[in-house]
Amino acid sequence: MRFGKLTFRSVDVRAVSVPLRRPVVSKVGLFEEWPVILIDLHTEEGVTGRAYLEPYLKNAARYLIPVIHDLAAARIGKLVHPVDDFQAMHRSLNLVGYEGMSMIAVSGLDMAAWDALAKAADMPLANYLGGSLGSVRAYNSNALWLTDVGKLKDEAAALVAEGGFKGLKLRLGRERVADDLLAIKAVRAGAGEEIKLMVDFNQGLSFGDALHRCHALDGEGLYWFEEPVTYSNLEGYSRLRDELKTPLQLGENFYGPRLLHQALAAGAGDYVMPDLMRIGGVTGWMRAAAICGAAGIEMSSHLYPEFSAHLLRVTETAHWLEWQDWADPILKEPFRMRDGNLEIPDRPGAGIEWNEDALKRWRYDA
Repeated sequence: MRFGKLTFRSVDVRAVSVPLRRPVVSKVGLFEEWPVILIDLHTEEGVTGRAYLEPYLKNAARYLIPVIHDLAAARIGKLVHPVDDFQAMHRSLNLVGYEGMSMIAVSGLDMAAWDALAKAADMPLANYLGGSLGSVRAYNSNALWLTDVGKLKDEAAALVAEGGFKGLKLRLGRERVADDLLAIKAVRAGAGEEIKLMVDFNQGLSFGDALHRCHALDGEGLYWFEEPVTYSNLEGYSRLRDELKTPLQLGENFYGPRLLHQALAAGAGDYVMPDLMRIGGVTGWMRAAAICGAAGIEMSSHLYPEFSAHLLRVTETAHWLEWQDWADPILKEPFRMRDGNLEIPDRPGAGIEWNEDALKRWRYDA
């Protein structure tokens, strides 16, 4: 059934901690489980919009969930208009600031609202936003962490086989440059010399170390250098970009489209990859995509492959989808990968429903 309008009734928010098949080992820490916050936005018309957040730290749910409830309480009884709501929630946060928890909470509600509207129209989100369904080019980001270099060859081969991938992400920043070079060699031995190899330093280097390390690796034919230094050091990124042949990628830590615009104005990167929980959900992504389109900057995604796939279908400078299956265990029907592409199912909204049995198993009280 199609609905002409939706009225905000209530929101349910739950936290789960999902075991990872391959633990995350990077400069930002070791993670054997992955915390996920699930949002169900209920409407008076019976349509439920769904979204999830990945806050990295399990304890972050203690702070995020109350903020989500507070923001939602102000919308009860009002029509669901995510663009208007995005503006209203921003205004309500003027005195505490937009970055951090504020933007993450806004983003989660925004994604759930867009999901609800697309479901009410009985359309996949990509169609609802004016685009078409189809597949989205993806690289596999499920492994290749700062682990034993001797295991990377077999791991790379396994990652390619998971979905016919043409691109992989490798984390770098080991103690010695020589070990990073060995890691690159091992991955190519397992995945093939034609593999597109994106490398991520997870903001783990000082500017001086980044200058030295990236120069040492600049002749390796890598697809991009991602976040060698802290994301806010736009001057440092601009200097690195001027000196290096390998393109620079950043953007997963931009809180809102204005910060993305500031980075582009500073010449801080060749590519950007917004994260939905920080850029502002669907509304923030669409505004960021317009900026990137005007600037001619290619735009990839970070995490949230289901929502991101729909959005990349309506993004002028769409580049790569980062594929991670970390949320698959809590989804009733995970999306499928084939020939290096994520296939968007013909389902209303973003196409996600919860696996309630899994949620019962891994739920925790924040």
